[in-house]
Amino acid sequence: MENRNWNIDFHCVKAHAGNYGNELADQLAKEAASSTENESYKKIPNSTVIRKLNEGSLIKWQSEWDKTTKGQIKKDFFPVIQDRLKMKIKVTPIFTTMTTGHGNIKSYLHRFKIIESPTCPCGTTEQKIDHLIFQCELLAKERNKLISGVSKTDNWPISKNRLEICEHFKSFSKFIHEISLEKLNEMYEG
Repeated sequence: MENRNWNIDFHCVKAHAGNYGNELADQLAKEAASSTENESYKKIPNSTVIRKLNEGSLIKWQSEWDKTTKGQIKKDFFPVIQDRLKMKIKVTPIFTTMTTGHGNIKSYLHRFKIIESPTCPCGTTEQKIDHLIFQCELLAKERNKLISGVSKTDNWPISKNRLEICEHFKSFSKFIHEISLEKLNEMYEG
């Protein structure tokens, strides 16, 4: 087989002929490609560019997260975006409900006029996330297991963001998955 030296000049095709802006761009690109004298940049690896963009995005995201007045329950659990992104969390409906306050929580359902009363079936106060985690008598058995897990390394009561760190995440996850808000609310309704 014959070995040919194919030297094709791609610049000979004038695709932008007649358009001054495009011709100027072609000329400048050709000059930049052939010039090695005045390199005004250093080649940066893609991984560095991606890392810097991610860092910048995280800083901006954290700044917006800190400023917002919305999602306060979620912010209580996850005040630092970067810490949350490091965690591998299996998101379930009960996890979402307990970390946002949105879902089958009486205070949430009452807010949207789905139910008449926000009062917890235990009868002591409005059924909110803090009440369920720290106070509700009806969840004492499940809470005692959570307290036992947390008490190995921390004092109870503990802040919500400390419940979500890796050290206590398993205990908290077990607590929220052992409770059934549907059964709790149905069982004590009437």
